[in-house]
Amino acid sequence: MAKKKQQLYLVLSGIFIVNALLAEIIGVKIFSANALLGLPPTLPGDLTAGVLIWPVVFVTTDIINEYFGKAGVLRVSFLTMGLILYAFFVILATTHLPPAKFWLDVNGTDAQGRPFNIDFAYHSIFRQGLGIITGSIVAFGVGQVLDATIFAWLRRLTNGRYVWLRATGSTLVSQLVDSFVVLYVAFYLFGNWSLAQVVQVANTNYWYKFAAAILLTPVLYVAHGLIDRYLGQEETEELQEQAAADVSV
Repeated sequence: MAKKKQQLYLVLSGIFIVNALLAEIIGVKIFSANALLGLPPTLPGDLTAGVLIWPVVFVTTDIINEYFGKAGVLRVSFLTMGLILYAFFVILATTHLPPAKFWLDVNGTDAQGRPFNIDFAYHSIFRQGLGIITGSIVAFGVGQVLDATIFAWLRRLTNGRYVWLRATGSTLVSQLVDSFVVLYVAFYLFGNWSLAQVVQVANTNYWYKFAAAILLTPVLYVAHGLIDRYLGQEETEELQEQAAADVSV
């Protein structure tokens, strides 16, 4: 049974870490949801690409909190922050490597035959991510602590009932902070956005996360069912009791 618990925590942590890291890397792209869905361009619809997979992160956060408590969430959150920093330091180092001449030559034009500097493009994309990583580390740390704390508080308040309430409530509060802080630091303090652009994109990002938190509620119950079946009723109850008491497992 101890092995099953370790395997469960390992799988959930892996899903959490991979999606958090991917979200940071692809977050440098801002896309138009209106153009994607064929909606009028006058509607607010600009989002960061990273927000698309971020719901996986906060759903996994809630599942980890349910079975491994606040300590379990913070453990994997701090590990993820360290891994994200490591990844971006490696990326930063590669931007300082001198480009090979043949690589510049074979990529010297774009699809329309216009002059193109692939090394400059590489720098532009990945160094832009350095501002995002600064904002993300701040927002991610604050958001995860908020999420784990509110989740635990709501669990105690409801005596362990209403999974949907503690999962959705903790997400809506933590992601409100995360959505605005990450863009403010990344693109206003370290970037070239106006404050109005930050507010507009952050607002759209948040409402996307809000909708995702509501729509993904059934996923929490499906995950609960699968995990309960995997661990067994007695072990599940014991694990949840430890999580509710914030016992490190």
